[in-house]
Amino acid sequence: MSDRIGKLCVDKGMRMTEQRRVIARVLSEADDHPDVEELHRRAHAVDPHISIATVYRTVRLFEEAGIITRHDFGDGRARYEEHPEVHHDHLIDMKTGKVVEFVDAEIEALQEAIARKLGYRLVDHRLELYGVPVEE
Repeated sequence: MSDRIGKLCVDKGMRMTEQRRVIARVLSEADDHPDVEELHRRAHAVDPHISIATVYRTVRLFEEAGIITRHDFGDGRARYEEHPEVHHDHLIDMKTGKVVEFVDAEIEALQEAIARKLGYRLVDHRLELYGVPVEE
């Protein structure tokens, strides 16, 4: 099992308690975009002494260090993922809440062109698409 987030924390000189290690490992292993309650559920299954308050504090610490990224996908829950090495966008299924990550070179080029046309150099952006499955 990989613990990329834990390694990043150590590289940044962050003090790593055992509970922080568990939370970092849970985040590293996530293939979705869990909210704090889901992170707590997963971490609590590993270490029953981890409180929801510890998860909130740890997530805030990791976010402030630039290790994880917070997303608000319109469902009232802050959701998290490891800070991506490669940019990607998100499509949110409004029926299930599933988040699909994607990269599209045409969209990226269009965003750059729009920024240039308006007199700007694009330095960062986020694209979130919201949809429902096409009924077949």
